[in-house]
Amino acid sequence: MPELETTSLETELSLFKYDNLERLPSQYRDLAESERSKRIAAARDELGDDVLVLGHNYQRREIVEHADFIGDSYALSQRAAESDADYVVFCGVTFMAESADIITDDDQTVLLPSMEASCPMAGMAEALQVDAAWAEITAAAPDETIIPVTYMNSYADLKAFCADQGGLVCTSSNAHRAFEWAFERGDKVLFLPDKHLGENTAHRLGMADDTAVWDPWDPEGKDADEVADADIVLWEGYCQVHERFRKDHVTQVRDEHPDANVVVHPECRRGVVEAADVVGSTSTITDTVADADAGETWAIGTEIHLANHLARWHPAVEVIPLCGDACMDCNAMRQIDPNYLTWVLDGLREGQERNVIEVAPGEKERAAVALDRMLEI
Repeated sequence: MPELETTSLETELSLFKYDNLERLPSQYRDLAESERSKRIAAARDELGDDVLVLGHNYQRREIVEHADFIGDSYALSQRAAESDADYVVFCGVTFMAESADIITDDDQTVLLPSMEASCPMAGMAEALQVDAAWAEITAAAPDETIIPVTYMNSYADLKAFCADQGGLVCTSSNAHRAFEWAFERGDKVLFLPDKHLGENTAHRLGMADDTAVWDPWDPEGKDADEVADADIVLWEGYCQVHERFRKDHVTQVRDEHPDANVVVHPECRRGVVEAADVVGSTSTITDTVADADAGETWAIGTEIHLANHLARWHPAVEVIPLCGDACMDCNAMRQIDPNYLTWVLDGLREGQERNVIEVAPGEKERAAVALDRMLEI
């Protein structure tokens, strides 16, 4: 297994980490909704409190209606850690299941229904890649202390890497506090992997003119002088869902719905965030609509399934997707097909653990340090 150059951590590219994950058998591919709902219900009845099903906000209706809890990634992991369930079925993406494995007890097993549910943004900052860049970035500013901050939407080995380099993890809600924590301990921040959240956080802190972008994909995009001059170095990564939104979408929705309010996720581009009425995490977006008065109109700038859920859960509020027909779902979340959930639960009934996500012990311990630092802020 490759060893990182700037720390003793050993890791692999995410593509090779989970070669134990299985594909959906052919007999499960064409199940009707009525059949799989019946089988899921039967499995839940038999397994009882031994299994906990978590559904991320971006999952489709056929998933969240079977979930014990619905929410954003780290909140769901905390639910798992608070439970006594032997099995945690995480209907999300790989990094979320890893986070759940990090903070749950050793006797709890985390399963990910689909082997293909891998977040593209997390894959834009592999620990091996960041390790190589870290040597260049620190060499560009040899007399300054750089603190790495990684977004929750990253793999466990990158969280562990950040811990080893004196850094921490953040969520979209506490990124500004993570930056403040880092600046109390160092001179510069390297933020991974989402440049838009990093840029929006820099604006929140009044540091919009103190940023530079490090593009690991483009030799011309790595300017050591810019890094030396900047206080915040943003990694060239992004969410494929939230990058789709444009300021024009906000303008169009206001033209078509003059009374509409706009709430967007901070992973959106800066122009979209500036044009919105409210900016916040999926929990903030959910709470904003839940607290809205009957008859209000809210345009939702995040993944389409959450917009659909909110419209269904709050029929007295007019909920519309910010980008209209152009809105699409997350292609990673889409891999958690309800047939996969049926298959995994059927396996547990039969005593088979399918698609177990298990973070290596050393990596798990160090990643937990980065998470604990986040909790301190």
